[in-house]
Amino acid sequence: MPELPEVETTRRGLEPHLVDRRIHGVILRRPDLRWPIPAEIEQQLPGQRIEAIRRRAKYLLLDTEAGSAVLHLGMSGSLRVLPGDTPVRAHDHVDISLEDGRLLRFNDPRRFGCLLWQPAGETHELLRDLGPEPLDADFDGDYLFQRSRGRKAPIKTFLMDQGIVVGVGNIYAAESLFMAGINPLREAGKISRARYQRLADAVKEILGHAITRGGTTLRDFISPDGAPGYFEQELLVYGREGENCKQCGRALRYASIGQRATVWCGNCQR
Repeated sequence: MPELPEVETTRRGLEPHLVDRRIHGVILRRPDLRWPIPAEIEQQLPGQRIEAIRRRAKYLLLDTEAGSAVLHLGMSGSLRVLPGDTPVRAHDHVDISLEDGRLLRFNDPRRFGCLLWQPAGETHELLRDLGPEPLDADFDGDYLFQRSRGRKAPIKTFLMDQGIVVGVGNIYAAESLFMAGINPLREAGKISRARYQRLADAVKEILGHAITRGGTTLRDFISPDGAPGYFEQELLVYGREGENCKQCGRALRYASIGQRATVWCGNCQR
């Protein structure tokens, strides 16, 4: 599934093509994706000017005066800005046409993505209980330390809890824990404030670098310009079970944590 850097890469790629453009119309080629598409998408978006395109966790929001279209790419979704006469392909489920003749097209083969509606001045229920953004200033070691007190869950599970911090999925949690030197099996409540500061710094560095590199190349993910991300070749632990640690040379270890594959170095991560 595309993680935060992939979604942020998509947002940045779309922004210059969408902001301040007026929506001409909406074409829905099916009534639902993961969930039914609300009637407001067809009724209220046409005629609206796109004021901003924002990311909240792994959701993208197209903001207009009437409200916001809330999009999630799911496992295989992609968004492209295309000429208005571009032929429709299989799985091109939604077109949002613009007054300049182009269109924003949502393609989603597996239909695990979504297109929902958030009225102006409200927060959609999927976004209400989310934790802070990992790249914001209020996400730091003190915050993680306070939220972790009394938690017996493994630190990797804690870090991937969207109520704690959004957008740190399996790939980036594994890489951040490696950078911070923390064993992913350690109980969250037994990690010191200083080590949490190293972890918060690692999360920011790993995610920031991944964004500049275009995200991680996942099997189904491509960026808005059709190019894959380039971060995968730099992964130090994720997906490298059976290989040796690039830092110390010892064999990497493997376990399933919360039904998610986890690879770490028993020597470098304590």
